[in-house]
Amino acid sequence: MIEQDAKQIVKQLDLRQLEGKTVMIAGASGLIGSYFLACLKQVRQVKVVAVIRSQPKAYWLKLADFKDVRIMRGDLTDLNFCQSLPRADVIIHAAGYGQPGRFLLKPLKTLKLYTLTTFFLLDKLKPGGKFLYISSSEVYSGLKALVYHENQIGRTNTDHPRACYIEAKRAGEATCQAAKSQGVNVKICRLALAYGPGTRKDDQRVLYQLIVEGLKGEIRLLDNGRVMRTYCYVADSVEVMWQILLKGKETVYNVGGESRTSIANLAGKIGKYLKVKVIIPNKSAAKVGAPEDVRLDLSKIKKEFHKTNFVSLNEGLKRTIEWLKQL
Repeated sequence: MIEQDAKQIVKQLDLRQLEGKTVMIAGASGLIGSYFLACLKQVRQVKVVAVIRSQPKAYWLKLADFKDVRIMRGDLTDLNFCQSLPRADVIIHAAGYGQPGRFLLKPLKTLKLYTLTTFFLLDKLKPGGKFLYISSSEVYSGLKALVYHENQIGRTNTDHPRACYIEAKRAGEATCQAAKSQGVNVKICRLALAYGPGTRKDDQRVLYQLIVEGLKGEIRLLDNGRVMRTYCYVADSVEVMWQILLKGKETVYNVGGESRTSIANLAGKIGKYLKVKVIIPNKSAAKVGAPEDVRLDLSKIKKEFHKTNFVSLNEGLKRTIEWLKQL
């Protein structure tokens, strides 16, 4: 499924400039990293360094089974491991914890992954190389605006429940901006709510948990599910991030989708597809620091890269459900 998506992504791109280059993907076994890796599998004469932390799953090893790929497993917050990494012409920093449950359990590790690790990876970039830092829409946390623009930044205190993630992402962006001032070709993508095939079955993000519950026979929300989200199918997000990395004219870009829904509506769609009961209690969500709404202004990527054909939520959910069924 991932390779099918990757072939469609590559059709929209010109990746020939990567031929003869070394591309490093930090976080190559995650949702985003797996898709970048699958795309590179379609490119001739490119050396790939796939950096991972955990023991990879069997499906990922199949993705990584091609000529000129080198798998390096280790802790990207460890200086000695990072110093062992080779230099690269292109570096994609996709490492980190996208799941709130995981980054809240490991706040110090989270801070290191987007601060220290960003420094370590920038040191491995060859002169004239390209660096992609995958940030997050969480940097907008605290804003009251309904739509977030790239010239804005959030307003949260350092004691915010999700501060380890929010502040680390902002610090990583600041590091990249400092590198840019020294002549480094850096691009920053503020990614929001990418989903799709490529996750593990124990992923704690809401969309996947709803599917896993539904596969067990019933979906039961913890609250009324009125918070709003705008999801982006992973293939759309990776296609746009390739465009930004290879030919983006500016430094900071919002990357997201157009599939806007409440959590209750999302649960209803999944329940309908799986033909299971959905139970929604009549009580408000507990305040744990998560935003009430997430919606990015996508004018920049639409204008610069002419991105208009987004995968619908119905189609994206169908593929994600099939993925989790097979897991």
